[in-house]
Amino acid sequence: MMSSVTPGLSPVRRVLDNGVTTIVQETPFSPAVTVSIGLKAGSIYEPDAQPGLARFLGRVLDRGTLRRSAAVIAEALDDRGVTLHVSTNRHLQTVSCTCLSEDFADILALMADVVMSPVFAGEEIEKRRAETITAIKQDLDNPGVRAAEGLQGLLYGEDHPNGRPAKGTVESVEQFCREDLLALHRRRYAPDVAMVLIVGDVEADRATDETARAFGGWSRSAGAEVHVPPPIEPARRREQTIVMADKSQSDIAYGFVTIERLHPAYYAYVLMNNILGQFGLGGRLAENIRERQGMAYYAFSSFDPSLGPGPLVIRAGVDPRNVERAVAAIDAEVRALGESGPTDREMAETRQFLIGSIPRLLETNQAIAMFLQQAEFFGLGLDHDRQLADYFSAVTVDEVRAAAADVLRPEQAALVVAGSPAE
Repeated sequence: MMSSVTPGLSPVRRVLDNGVTTIVQETPFSPAVTVSIGLKAGSIYEPDAQPGLARFLGRVLDRGTLRRSAAVIAEALDDRGVTLHVSTNRHLQTVSCTCLSEDFADILALMADVVMSPVFAGEEIEKRRAETITAIKQDLDNPGVRAAEGLQGLLYGEDHPNGRPAKGTVESVEQFCREDLLALHRRRYAPDVAMVLIVGDVEADRATDETARAFGGWSRSAGAEVHVPPPIEPARRREQTIVMADKSQSDIAYGFVTIERLHPAYYAYVLMNNILGQFGLGGRLAENIRERQGMAYYAFSSFDPSLGPGPLVIRAGVDPRNVERAVAAIDAEVRALGESGPTDREMAETRQFLIGSIPRLLETNQAIAMFLQQAEFFGLGLDHDRQLADYFSAVTVDEVRAAAADVLRPEQAALVVAGSPAE
């Protein structure tokens, strides 16, 4: 089946007989094409006893296939001056590459081979194992990473998929073997959970035909979907301190569990988060902690909902002597917005900013591919880019006030501070 929409972005969507979803957007930016292959194979699908396995699979995925050795793949990419990227989040693993239009068919075929037929050679596993363990040890010495991972554990619990460290632990990575990677690949790398995004200087008909040629013979079915349990509703504030001697900065991670991406209040939460810690140089948080009190190297908030309830996270980096003052300032701003809501001026300026930022979401082939991947993953529709302005315009002050009142409660916050103790 095939469908398309115009004007604005005009993606063409086709589902192959084996279930692979292809979305193509022609662009006149340059004689280049971005290919992004997304699969529902993120970290929520790894066994509970093997944290980090999905990300580790992504690190080894492009290191040889049944038809091409790691050296052959590297040479093919180097000859064309391109790089293959593999990224992993909680729900998706994405293989992406940007190449010249004339190399599109060859690169797509190579990427399909990498996705469908990796061999996970023993020597490549050991190389990536050493690199991953080194990265984990570096994270253990990084206050920002320690605070962020500690917060996820407090918000969701260490047994929840969202509460585990994405890279795993040194102990878990040391135990990974080839059979573990093959089992996860067999279970989650399948056409019925794959989407191929193609954006650039290539005709839609040709792009979909090349995709059918590259993936049409793939005939595997993914395993059962994973049910991600909701986190336990907090009854009180939770705090954790991670002492890291001789650090010049303490990092603060403070947050709440909020809503799912498809919740009706999603756009009200976006405006609320922007007012709290995004607008201008960092919203109310940066205005207070950085500008007025001058005690933060950085201060901002982020909002990241997905298929399950996502976190609203406040981050700040301060001198260890200023931790208590910074936390008090965060509490004050959170409480003020939660109790009183936004001002009319904040609503108007934030709405204008978000609507004005929409074109920047679609400035490059890579950005368009990411935008369309998110729209497909959440079922937002091929015309989502044209609906965004209306969604933001429709949000009322009362809706943002209700969103803030629902979540911004300091007495139920989770707080992690990592760094040197104050003298």
